[in-house]
Amino acid sequence: MTSITDNETFRAAIQALPCEAQHRLAALFTRRVLPLTGDERIARVVETALKEDATPEELEAAHRMARAAIVDSHCRCGSECDWREQAAYFVARAAAAAVAPEKMCLSEGSAWQAALNARMARTCAAIDDGEVSPEEESREQFRIASEFLNR
Repeated sequence: MTSITDNETFRAAIQALPCEAQHRLAALFTRRVLPLTGDERIARVVETALKEDATPEELEAAHRMARAAIVDSHCRCGSECDWREQAAYFVARAAAAAVAPEKMCLSEGSAWQAALNARMARTCAAIDDGEVSPEEESREQFRIASEFLNR
């Protein structure tokens, strides 16, 4: 039984996963921070990433949708830096990692990128309202990854 309690073990465990598993795990990390965005496209991207029978065309379309959401949320953030808009930007980036091309799995690790972006989203939200700390987000990611690896 795998128990993940630190970032080093977390990163090594998720980067050892095949791409398809990384995408599903990335989607689970992203689903946890979905409340930090109002962009319905992101929820559809996560649904697609979690589908076991998603076609390459569906994944590609979802990736384009996530990339468009990244651009849109980045533009809304602007120079005044609304922390909620910044959080939405990072949620979109996490979603894009969940449906990224396979080369991302091999280089950076899509699940790792989703985890980092989810933490950044949570950090922005914490600055705005202090609801959930980034440390709590990390612990929850460790739990999700442990459950994922142990099923």
